[in-house]
Amino acid sequence: MTADPTVRTMSRPRRALQEIVTYACMAPSVHNTQPWSWHVDGDSIALHSDTRRQLAHADPSGRDLAISCGAALHHAQVAAGALGWTATVDRLPEGEDSTLLAVIGLTAAAPAPDAIDLLQSIRDRHTDRRRFTSWPVPKERLDHLAEVAAEWGADAVVVHEPGKRVRTELLVGRAFDRQAADPGVAEEQKGWVNRSARDGVPDVVIPADLPTETHRRTRFGGGLLTEPDRELEATDGLLLLRGGSDDVLAWLRTGEGLSALWLQATAGGLSVVPLSQAIEVEETRERLRSDVLHGLGAPHMLVRVGWQAIGRGLLPRTPRRPLEDVLTW
Repeated sequence: MTADPTVRTMSRPRRALQEIVTYACMAPSVHNTQPWSWHVDGDSIALHSDTRRQLAHADPSGRDLAISCGAALHHAQVAAGALGWTATVDRLPEGEDSTLLAVIGLTAAAPAPDAIDLLQSIRDRHTDRRRFTSWPVPKERLDHLAEVAAEWGADAVVVHEPGKRVRTELLVGRAFDRQAADPGVAEEQKGWVNRSARDGVPDVVIPADLPTETHRRTRFGGGLLTEPDRELEATDGLLLLRGGSDDVLAWLRTGEGLSALWLQATAGGLSVVPLSQAIEVEETRERLRSDVLHGLGAPHMLVRVGWQAIGRGLLPRTPRRPLEDVLTW
């Protein structure tokens, strides 16, 4: 006889809550800083930003930090639904000046019908910085990813028109040059490469061969990840995530939308690479707002979407902080 999920209680939720937070912490974050902490209070989970992990030089406003935490918030909601809980989210309950970003209330429910696939997408999601193949990404696929982001409160614009595409690529290259010439930003990036067994970006997931085009280089320089073939990379897609405002709540929702489109892309075999440096540099961010968005909205995040070669296999996983470092009761 199958138990009715509505009669389930929260009398012993510890294991379920640990599972939800574990999946949430698989979310992407800038430089793999994992700038979040979680606190369980009764039947709810509170998400706090960990400002000690904020990038002081590249992200003084905290935009990247909030987007990273938004991605973790979305991961938590997806995991909760897959594990048999309905998540109700109260965002910024203490206002924008507090580190408390959200409180997730949980009630018992039947697991999502695609629970296994949802959790597998979280486990499979990763950042592959290697060159994409020349296989085109249909605009319909990109439009669908934008729609998925919109379902979670974000607005994603497909940069498809050739003129806008060229301008965007030039701005990405300009941002790369600006940050490379900034000693503070350069040193900060260097400090997160091979940082520890718990966080940061290991050099085994950084491509060894740098592309000749500046706008396609990784911000972390050369690493140890080799590529079997030099493949074309001209038919990937670009999506620019924007908000109606440039504040913490809008950044948080962009992070949720980013996570949603990334998991959808992962389930469909696509690879996603964030290009946050174009937003971090004020000059290029404002040019994206004026030249690409025509002043409609504030640019929050730029992502590249494409296909990786069949048979390459999964990359080594980037490290994650242990649960005891991020979760309190």
